[in-house]
Amino acid sequence: MTRLVRRNIGKVDDKPSPPALRIAHPSVAPSAIGHGTTRRLRVAYCLGTLQDGGAELNAVRSAEQLDRTRFDIRIFYGRSGPLLSRCSQSGIATMGVPLRTLFGPRAIKTGWWFARLLAHQHVDVVHSHDSRMNIFASIWSRVAGIPLIASRRWWSPRGLAERVPNGLAYRLATRVLANSDRVARVLREHEGVAAERIVVVPNFVEEQAFHAPTPVITERLRQEFGIGSGAVTIGCVARLDPVKDHATLLGATARLARWWPTLRLVLIGDGPCRAALEARASELGIAARVVFAGERPHGSNWNHLFDVSVLASRDEAFPNAIVEAMAAGRPVVATSVGALEDAVREGETGRLVPPGNSAAMAAAIDGLLAHPAKRRQMGDAARRRAYLVHHANVVLPRLSALYEHVAAHGASQR
Repeated sequence: MTRLVRRNIGKVDDKPSPPALRIAHPSVAPSAIGHGTTRRLRVAYCLGTLQDGGAELNAVRSAEQLDRTRFDIRIFYGRSGPLLSRCSQSGIATMGVPLRTLFGPRAIKTGWWFARLLAHQHVDVVHSHDSRMNIFASIWSRVAGIPLIASRRWWSPRGLAERVPNGLAYRLATRVLANSDRVARVLREHEGVAAERIVVVPNFVEEQAFHAPTPVITERLRQEFGIGSGAVTIGCVARLDPVKDHATLLGATARLARWWPTLRLVLIGDGPCRAALEARASELGIAARVVFAGERPHGSNWNHLFDVSVLASRDEAFPNAIVEAMAAGRPVVATSVGALEDAVREGETGRLVPPGNSAAMAAAIDGLLAHPAKRRQMGDAARRRAYLVHHANVVLPRLSALYEHVAAHGASQR
């Protein structure tokens, strides 16, 4: 069977076969696995890429955090990326899928190989995490006779080439996972998915996200970022991408600079817009106030350094950055787009402003900076909500129960 699978890979890609499933040794004692006659539940994660995006990072973090005495998670991915080495270090099995196209003879050959591989590995549940893999995995997991959980983690409709097939994928799936209530409403009202087939499992943060760095580390970072002892700091953790609209945030910062002479804006992240944003900061006369901190290691909650966390996106579902800001006890000023209203409760955990409106954003930030008591009150409320709704100890049991339910009843509930 293995030889046949490898021959099929070669035929699909017209290149030598990709490496076999990479399995590192998980940090679990052998006696804890397979105790008695019950084996671990095998769940196949399907990701279009292992680039460092929100959906991808959420999937890898879930695979890392789920109880390995109960679950055997393996990740199938279309394109490699930085998260591959993280998977290897965490002992997560990975395998590339030569998926150049979703349609046509080549896609059918790849799909047939994938279906046989799922059956050969005795996978119990397939979980696709993005629109591209929803389309691919929904068909071929059905061919393999394995129940599928599709995902909806985005807000705006994709192009017809993905939107229509995703609608079919939702119908083929046993369950459809949404990461917020508003995304679930889109599935019901616009995609026609029955309410009983939708499960809301929000993004999560680990316990460490709630804890501020030590004073020594905090002081070192403040010095690195040029944040003086009396400075007020606003910050944004997001890729420097057009959809995140950092330009509007720079415009708001230029307005705030008139009222707050010690203001600093810290931008955590990198991306294709960096050069243009640096030029824009210079044009606005705020280059000395803006810190382009670049890409930083995951696992550190940078929001602890800020007085106010900001997100100026033109379009969002439910970003991890908001949950991390909540865990740090920081109020958030964000745009009222997509599912951000699920994340930021207006007047309770932060402020919502219209997208693309730098004046409204500046006014909302100024209102929080000028009233420290209100800022602390909102931050405390955000932190409490993060503990109650988004803590890993709350979210992961829900995800675990979903996998176990679908594995036990999936075939009868399609």
